[in-house]
Amino acid sequence: MWDTSKDYRLQVAEKSVDLFIRTAGGANLRGVWDKRKCLNAARKMIPEIQELYYSYMEPEDMARSSQVKDLKNKAQDITDALGGKGWEREFLKLVNKEEKEKLKDSISKIKFSLNTISCMDRRLLLGKVDDPIIGVDIKKGEVVSLMKHPNADKLLVCNVNLGDRAATVVTNDMKVKEGNNVGVALLPPANFMGITSEGMFLGVDNTVLKDVEGELGGLPHGFPLEALNKTRSLVEEFLK
Repeated sequence: MWDTSKDYRLQVAEKSVDLFIRTAGGANLRGVWDKRKCLNAARKMIPEIQELYYSYMEPEDMARSSQVKDLKNKAQDITDALGGKGWEREFLKLVNKEEKEKLKDSISKIKFSLNTISCMDRRLLLGKVDDPIIGVDIKKGEVVSLMKHPNADKLLVCNVNLGDRAATVVTNDMKVKEGNNVGVALLPPANFMGITSEGMFLGVDNTVLKDVEGELGGLPHGFPLEALNKTRSLVEEFLK
């Protein structure tokens, strides 16, 4: 019997809903959106996640459960209430340059929360995994462009193609190049000197793995397991 009360996928999902409620409730999102509908839908997610905590279902059964289906539907309802696909672009149009990076930080947190819920079934289908890394998505990506961080000489800001979406990742490995095949852990967004990073590259000894295997947007493979250590630590920190 699988102890669902200790499943990291459920723990991260609940914490991400809390992050969404705090962020959406306090963010200065200008434009047309239904704030009440967004917050109400998010609050209704909490009891469904808690019901799963005590279900003792196998992970694969949870992935196909009515609760997970309802959670995914609520995440879609929130996306629709925000303005539908590409909602973030409309909000960014309405702020000046000085406000944009702060808004990007809030948007990244909202996107992380919604992605965590929307893709939870895929992580559950990976089966019985008792490891914090299973709580977040880890994908193979391709670095499509990069630039030096405007406020830090020893950081790069990378635009990464993850197949179904793009992500901004800040790294201290100055040898990252366009075209590198990288593993990206989609973590709770972090701000580095004014730039929000939506994830972290897998790496060993402060060096990014630049030739990971796998399909674009899918699980990367062919890398040393110690490349997951930092991701594991950051997930555990998020859950504290």
